[in-house]
Amino acid sequence: MHRPRTAIAWTVLALAVLTVGCGRGDDASGSDPASPATSQPTARAPIVTVSADQAVSPVAPWSLPAVPVEDAAFARLKAQAAEALESGRLFDDARSAIPLYVALTRHAPDDAEAKAGLQQALSALVARGDAALAEIDRNPAALRVAHEVGAVVRAVAPEGAPSEAYLSRLETVDEAQRANRLGEEALNAGRVGENGEHGALALFRQALELRPGDVRAMQGIAASESALIRRAEVAAGEDDFDGAERWLQAAAEVRPGFETVDHARQRIARQRAARIGDLRDQGLAALGEPGGLGEARTHLAELLRIARPGDPAAAQLRERIDLAAHYGLFRPGQAFTDALRNGGRGPELVVVPHGAFRMGAGDAERDATDAERPTRNIRFPRGLAVARHEVTVDEFGRFVAASGYEPRATRRGYSIAYDERSGNLVRRSNVDWRSDYTGKRADPSMPVVHVSAQDALAYAEWLSAQTGQRYRLPSEAEFEYALRAGSPARYPWGNGGPPARAGNFTGGGERSPSGREWRNSFEGYDDDAWGPAPVESYRPNAFGLHDMAGNVSEWVADCWHDNYRRAPDDGQAWVNPGCRTRVVRGGSWASSPAHTRSAWRVASQSDTTNARIGFRVVREI
Repeated sequence: MHRPRTAIAWTVLALAVLTVGCGRGDDASGSDPASPATSQPTARAPIVTVSADQAVSPVAPWSLPAVPVEDAAFARLKAQAAEALESGRLFDDARSAIPLYVALTRHAPDDAEAKAGLQQALSALVARGDAALAEIDRNPAALRVAHEVGAVVRAVAPEGAPSEAYLSRLETVDEAQRANRLGEEALNAGRVGENGEHGALALFRQALELRPGDVRAMQGIAASESALIRRAEVAAGEDDFDGAERWLQAAAEVRPGFETVDHARQRIARQRAARIGDLRDQGLAALGEPGGLGEARTHLAELLRIARPGDPAAAQLRERIDLAAHYGLFRPGQAFTDALRNGGRGPELVVVPHGAFRMGAGDAERDATDAERPTRNIRFPRGLAVARHEVTVDEFGRFVAASGYEPRATRRGYSIAYDERSGNLVRRSNVDWRSDYTGKRADPSMPVVHVSAQDALAYAEWLSAQTGQRYRLPSEAEFEYALRAGSPARYPWGNGGPPARAGNFTGGGERSPSGREWRNSFEGYDDDAWGPAPVESYRPNAFGLHDMAGNVSEWVADCWHDNYRRAPDDGQAWVNPGCRTRVVRGGSWASSPAHTRSAWRVASQSDTTNARIGFRVVREI
């Protein structure tokens, strides 16, 4: 009998099934009724190839060849039948064992040898059929041989236990093969049936129930698992990692105990981590570009969508975006200086955090005036760089030397200095920014005094020109926010007297060079200074700033108004064009406790110069 060549076809099938999920085929259009995701990702469906040798074409009924038997030839034909049985020629033609034995038994029904030979031939036929059935996992074409055997059995001996058992086995294999074929068609159409619905998996499992160990069915189940993994990979490629996990969970239920899904989950986890890292890096890079904050936020939103809660990359990018939004290229608490074009560095600045506070004095605050009311909430959406200490004599001198600027006291030839003999502030000639609080030559590390508001503004404008950054005087709101440093109390440190080394204030334990005492001071406090002290001589406040509440009072940018009604609510300076009266904030070395309060403010003519007023600058970031 001619048998088709099947080894190559079976190899092609095996490779097609085993590589599902790794290769690509035609687009699938079907989807399961109850899928883990509401919409199935667009993906190349796995293709399970059914070769021609797997689909058994109809086997025609077998017809018994006619064998004429005569008495004279009976023995010879019986010998031929035995020889054919011995050689395995069972039913191919009239010279085969079964046609010969059937003819012999019909001619001589009582011949024991012929009857026994026929039974042996039929047993050999069933054995051949069973061997073919056992072979179909390795050679699908063997199923046709089994069907050819079945056709002979039906024609010769359809009844009897051996024949009925064989035909039943053949029918079971046919049902399993049909289930496999339908499963492969469903899989190719994208109907995996991972949720227990009718689909490829149910059909392959049906085949295994009919025929335990069916290789084709097991490969179909493996291909179904690969199809689900492929859906997970497609979802991951679209940044839908939650969807990918749902597909992986569905795939994990297909073949519990196998490591295939674990390996896929690891691959997708690496893909997810790489994607998260890319988004973080893109967001960080955007922050370095002009106007890149919006783009960085877009990258963060995408990162948060695909990252798990608490992902460190998301936290890092969010922190950097928050910093950029509030502080530009800086961080709160960061100290820095800007280079000057003519050489050297500008004043040291500290980045004050953005935030909000309640400005002014409450109705119940002792010593408060209407000028400090009404209280109002001020919010700063962006941080600010504030000079760590007041501008020093040395720093102001560099400005005067470089710019040729002539400060107010120098032009008019006098200022207001402290007189030790009388204990008062008096007008004294030849006193200007180079002088200390008594009019003597000032140490370079001392805060500059004897400067007007216009002198302070000129210094800030010079710094702006030298650095290319915007320097200015702080607004009144900015000054109080920086002075309080988060404290709503009467003083920056609380409601009682100052702790040791808190700053340069009027203290009950202090004595002037001639032995004078303060009439109104903080009882028991001694800062070891009578007059201004060198900058940074005392502990900084919570923002890292020195002498905000003491040492010298400071000019701010605002014009004087009798109260805060109609004042800007955004913390900007309240300025009227051409105003001649400015605001002075912060206590000094000679201020009473009432004038050292955080809310205290006073008006002063903008051309005033004396031994109690200096200034510091801020820089926008």
